[in-house]
Amino acid sequence: MQPYERFFRVEDDFRSPYSRDRDRIIHSGSFRKLEYKTQVFLNHEGDFFRTRLTHSIEVSQIARSISNNLGLEESLAESIALAHDLGHTPFGHIGGDTLDECLKKDGFANGFEHNFQSFRVVSSLEKRYKAFDGLNLTFATLEGILKHSYPYKKSFLPASIDERFHLSTHPSIEAMVVDRADEIAYISHDIDDGINSGLITFDDLKESELVSLILQKVHDEGIDEENDEMFRYRFSSHLINHLVYSLLEYSKHKVHANGGVLSAVIDAKQEIPIGMEKELETQIKKLKKLLFTKLYQSKEITRKMFAGKQAIKGLYNALMEDEKILPVYYRELLKPKNSLHVRAKHRVVADYIASMSDRYALKLYNELYGRI
Repeated sequence: MQPYERFFRVEDDFRSPYSRDRDRIIHSGSFRKLEYKTQVFLNHEGDFFRTRLTHSIEVSQIARSISNNLGLEESLAESIALAHDLGHTPFGHIGGDTLDECLKKDGFANGFEHNFQSFRVVSSLEKRYKAFDGLNLTFATLEGILKHSYPYKKSFLPASIDERFHLSTHPSIEAMVVDRADEIAYISHDIDDGINSGLITFDDLKESELVSLILQKVHDEGIDEENDEMFRYRFSSHLINHLVYSLLEYSKHKVHANGGVLSAVIDAKQEIPIGMEKELETQIKKLKKLLFTKLYQSKEITRKMFAGKQAIKGLYNALMEDEKILPVYYRELLKPKNSLHVRAKHRVVADYIASMSDRYALKLYNELYGRI
């Protein structure tokens, strides 16, 4: 008997169920494509800037640290974190918003929503088994990808999903941890990338009480050059530590009071056990608003996102007009082999566009519209 043969049965696997989830996500094609999907800066603009892949890894690291310290299922948090952005389109949120507009303009009321798309990626769009679609993930991982922190009652969801996932309830505490880890990660790395790009400076952000507090921590180390790479690194480190330790201090007693609840049983009216003190929550909201104004709406990023928006519109229109442009795999989904597997054309087109990397979407758009 070969060494691997005895692991064919799930019960003999040396991994936990959530570790298997993590491995299946990491080895999926959708996870690899995150390397070339925009976080804030387009992928081709430089090797330093974060992508959806590096963001997901940073979220996973923060979520694992928090979960470990709270006595939660670390591998569950890791799996949800690594998969939470699989449904994002090229060009960040503007790409998803544009695809949503295209679908609704054509009369498809359910449009496009990246949380549900991430769920669809791991539950149906990835094909790794002959007998069924999806990555065969556990309930808790699927629920965390779908809900993030809060109930996920959406009019476009079929009743079967509500029956299975109890959409009026909160997800697992681990999913809530991932949601806050996501926030901590993107705030810290967007500041780092924004300053490195020259689009913002620390002076632009000093009206934030939180930023001012963290800047003082860095200056207390004797580091004064605010444009220096080491200064940015120390700032990010102090910011992440400050937010993580604050979250742990606030949440530890509330988590233990919940008895380590895993999934779909925390009522929507119940206060979630993962959070921070009210004053810090207010500071975070103000900082996010400041970043939105100073960075995300900057002229340079707005121009790039406008170009991405036009690319999404152009690709959608071209693929809806001529399905022969679709790869063979996607064209096959349109053939009526049997009623269970045929997908509506608009959804197949949207799935194909959502799966693209930034650079491939731009390449195909330029090719189709003669801008080679």
